[in-house]
Amino acid sequence: MNKKQFAKHRQQLMAMMGPDSIAVLPNATVAIRNRDIDFPYRSDSNFYYLSGFEEPESVIVIIPGRPQGQYLLFCRERNLEKEIWDGYRAGQEGAVDLYGADDSYPISDLDDILPGLMEGKEQVFYTMGNLPSFDQRIVGWMNHLRKASRQGKHSPTEIIELEHCLNELRLFKSSAEIKAMRTAAEISAQAHIRAMQFTQVGQWEYQVEAEIIHEFMKNDCRSPAYPSIVGGGENGCILHYVENNHRLKNNDLLLIDAGAEYKNYAADITRTFPVNGKFTPAQKALYNVVLDAQKAAIAEVKPGNHWNQPHEAAVRVLTEGLLNLGLLKGELESLIEDEHYRDFYMHRTGHWLGMDVHDVGDYKVGGEWRVLEPGMVLTVEPGLYIRDPANIAKKWHFIGIRIEDDVLVTKTGHDVLSKAAPKEVAEIEALMAASQH
Repeated sequence: MNKKQFAKHRQQLMAMMGPDSIAVLPNATVAIRNRDIDFPYRSDSNFYYLSGFEEPESVIVIIPGRPQGQYLLFCRERNLEKEIWDGYRAGQEGAVDLYGADDSYPISDLDDILPGLMEGKEQVFYTMGNLPSFDQRIVGWMNHLRKASRQGKHSPTEIIELEHCLNELRLFKSSAEIKAMRTAAEISAQAHIRAMQFTQVGQWEYQVEAEIIHEFMKNDCRSPAYPSIVGGGENGCILHYVENNHRLKNNDLLLIDAGAEYKNYAADITRTFPVNGKFTPAQKALYNVVLDAQKAAIAEVKPGNHWNQPHEAAVRVLTEGLLNLGLLKGELESLIEDEHYRDFYMHRTGHWLGMDVHDVGDYKVGGEWRVLEPGMVLTVEPGLYIRDPANIAKKWHFIGIRIEDDVLVTKTGHDVLSKAAPKEVAEIEALMAASQH
């Protein structure tokens, strides 16, 4: 995205804030991995959404209607010696020229300047609790202004949750954001194809993960959007399995949940396929139940439907499939109402997707499920997990299946951003057969 897109985000926020207000947003802090080694740095998603700025030790200040400039960026000063060691800094000049700030100040001057900017404002838009150390600074600045009231200084009287405003804005993706997410999904789909082509009996889960990461990085996705799940056999029944350190066995399925992050926007795709390239009859039967459930859920993604309709559709198809295969017994409606399917399907059918893999946005509004609207992006990911083999035929034991796609709500229906990743049984088997000969 370019400076115009970030400026549009700030304008949208200011329209929600109104006059006599100020927004303060600190960036994420550097996290230590071990001793003197840091984790790779990533800006806070809200911070990036408003600025595109990706340096630590930075703070955004937005003041609607301020004649001298509405968007201020506090950041590190240029420092040749430190830049030799740790890399380029934008500095104050770069904050203005490269990132569109109306003005910029050294981060070291924040304590001296920010109280004056807060003076006379009625509301401070800020999120308490994300950075406790910065919370104390906000409270300190407000207390300082209160104590100076006899000198005619006015302190803000209210702190308003900044994230509530930003969450609502981020829920609706712009064309530039959709373009980035489409790219992330396409690269991720190619990574899943690469994994299918590479996988063979006897390999290790982490070897397959390496192929996925390789495809991400060679296409300018320097990081996965989340730790990749590569679970063979019964490991596929662990929803958030990330050890990825077991050898792949003949006649097992391999569940891969992996998505790339492109320009700070996430993909989230899951595919399940046979390690040896051929589904057993039981695996195929259960897989097609999940696939039919996913197709039914995706069909419910369209404007005017509410958030829970895809989940309801998936649950019905899954429960009916389990009933037909003899894994559940009873009447369909009663099994759904009493949630007996939860022995095999214990999670929801999707979540919002965006800059965060579990992206922001309310799922209910006024106590009712949110209505889907164009520009929203969600995952659709039903699954079945046969974890407890008691009283279940051996052919079903420890089968874990999930199929997940990234779906954009359009004006007329939906667009599956991740459709390039094969998911039909015949497609998967043909792809793997071609690669293993």
